[in-house]
Amino acid sequence: MNASRRMPSRLVGTLACLVSLVPSPSEARPAVRQWVTGWSAAPQPPLAAGGPLPASPSFGDQTVVQIVRLAAPGARIRLRLTNAFGTNPLAIGRVTVGVATADGAFVSGTERTVTFSGLDQMSVPAGTPLVSDPIELAADAGTLIGIRIHLPEATGPCTCHMTALQGGWVLAGNRTTSVSAPGMAANLSGGRAFIAAVDVEAPRSGATIAVLGDSLADGMGSSENANHRWPDFLSQRLSSRGGAVRGIANLGISGNRLLAPGAGESALARFDRDVLSQPGVRYLVVSIGINDIGASQLGKKSGPIVDLLRSMFPDAGAINPETLIAGYRQLIARAHARGIMVYGATLTPFGGAILHTPAAEEMRQAVNSWIRTSNEFDAVIDFDAVWRDPAQHAFIREEYQSGDMLHGNDAGYRVLAESIDLELFE
Repeated sequence: MNASRRMPSRLVGTLACLVSLVPSPSEARPAVRQWVTGWSAAPQPPLAAGGPLPASPSFGDQTVVQIVRLAAPGARIRLRLTNAFGTNPLAIGRVTVGVATADGAFVSGTERTVTFSGLDQMSVPAGTPLVSDPIELAADAGTLIGIRIHLPEATGPCTCHMTALQGGWVLAGNRTTSVSAPGMAANLSGGRAFIAAVDVEAPRSGATIAVLGDSLADGMGSSENANHRWPDFLSQRLSSRGGAVRGIANLGISGNRLLAPGAGESALARFDRDVLSQPGVRYLVVSIGINDIGASQLGKKSGPIVDLLRSMFPDAGAINPETLIAGYRQLIARAHARGIMVYGATLTPFGGAILHTPAAEEMRQAVNSWIRTSNEFDAVIDFDAVWRDPAQHAFIREEYQSGDMLHGNDAGYRVLAESIDLELFE
């Protein structure tokens, strides 16, 4: 057949009409979107009461009211619940969300009923998460989202995040339909109950920054109900800068260790569930290790607080810089296998804290030297350089510490966030 042979004019006209009816690629489908983490809290196993620490709460025919602050804007949101450490199925009754005020009320007109696979009630098997259907609720970075969960049956000790630094309420019966404030003092002990994350729907260029850490990421020592953790301050800087949406998954657990359990599973054990499950995760900040070093010194200390810490921290075997470095290398390898950039934060000073010893300081300095010079992390975030006292490098500068010589205050967490190069998250 002659390739240059002309088609009959009638056929040419017919094809032209058909082509005009085919939508262009931009008309054929909506703009591609990306879920990113707008807020998160790492779940922990239930805890028994110990010293001043309360046991993880249980619920039954009650409504739990909680407030979270979004780190990133989204055209829609979705809710991620968790029964990660439950031993029985968790009955979820009605769930509502909406833009919230600080006293727990919904802003009128923003309340939405949440469904899960099209259902407004679910049973969550033991050990599993539950992801909601998309919720038609646009929100900006910094928006407070209220979450009301009716728990119609006895839950047993909850899968909670134990350090909320945010008030919450427990109400009798099903109070999910009320838009008004609970009208009582915050009475939710045990932190965050059964909520793991709120995702936001962002443009395809959006991404999640995961922070795998301990009490510094968790904000211990900062003001309650203020969102003054260093990842909160970082999210404010990112949203003020503009550009591509960057959500933050704060996966800090107070008392957490890199190598061994205690206050939650070790960072190595929880990495897949807490980090790799985050939607759109592209960056990881590793800020953990102080509790491994401190717990290794328990045998050299005594007193009631030390006894409490012994009950929290099972023996992890020999801890030295080499074992910690091997743990960091595991996190780096597992993240790189998923194409995630990994940034290492140096370990901050804790001279004067209850578990500090000369041996602990020697270990901290050795680990920090490796973080700074090994080039195994994709970049270094030098928190130690920001916080250390110029005259005594083992100690935090007085204006940045909360009073226990270990944790930051609001100013301390702000300066950590301000030290981070935002170009790391381009």
